[in-house]
Amino acid sequence: MTLLDIARNTGDRRAGIWLINPVAKLAASAVLAMGLVLTIDPVSPLVVLALLAPLIPWCGVPPLTLAVRLAPIVLAAVLAGLTIVLYGTPSGDSHFRFLFMHVTDGSLALGLATGLRILALAAPSVVLFMTIDATDFADALTQILRLPARFVLSALGALRLAGLFLADWRTLEQARRARGLGDSGRIRRLLSQAFALFVLSIRRGTSLATAMEARGFGPGMVRVPARVSVFGRTDAAFVLLFAAVTAAAVTAAILSGQWRWLFA
Repeated sequence: MTLLDIARNTGDRRAGIWLINPVAKLAASAVLAMGLVLTIDPVSPLVVLALLAPLIPWCGVPPLTLAVRLAPIVLAAVLAGLTIVLYGTPSGDSHFRFLFMHVTDGSLALGLATGLRILALAAPSVVLFMTIDATDFADALTQILRLPARFVLSALGALRLAGLFLADWRTLEQARRARGLGDSGRIRRLLSQAFALFVLSIRRGTSLATAMEARGFGPGMVRVPARVSVFGRTDAAFVLLFAAVTAAAVTAAILSGQWRWLFA
């Protein structure tokens, strides 16, 4: 049972975003990115963050989990903005100067716009992709976007096995320590252990390919999907909502005179 099935069976309204088709979430994220990538101003990302913030309770993600996932983005935005403030192209009045660091009105404005732009671009996408189940995403890609089933399902199988890498690494490390091989030569040990993990991954991939072909995933076989992925009116309305948010952000930036064409 996938997370989408759980949301449907429990009827939890807080997890309503789980019911949105993954392709709709992908399209919404792309629409938002296309609008914000054209400009480097502080108004449009502020409008996006202000309009999408009320939708956070609807995502059904625990606040602590959401904070942990968004913390690297906030840190990256702060560091990027600070770098632009200190080392950006100087313009306007000067406020601070030391060696290569030069803080001016222009660098302050550009640093603020850069930090807000990173938040507005990354934060909504992270929230959307947190609520996508890998199996539902694969079903949507093959049934709605008509991507090759073999490629999508192979990627899904590899993604499902990605979590085993860490467990395999720990098992190899414990096995080497049990044989007295993990107490010295850190670099040599890491290279040897990485090669062992590589060999183990190839063997597991070969077994997975054989198992998938035995279950009807080979060439020349007609398969019937176990779950039907539907792009309905709610999904279309979700994409239109993000398109409206993007349009409002662009309009606000133009009317306020803050619009700065990125490629100008």
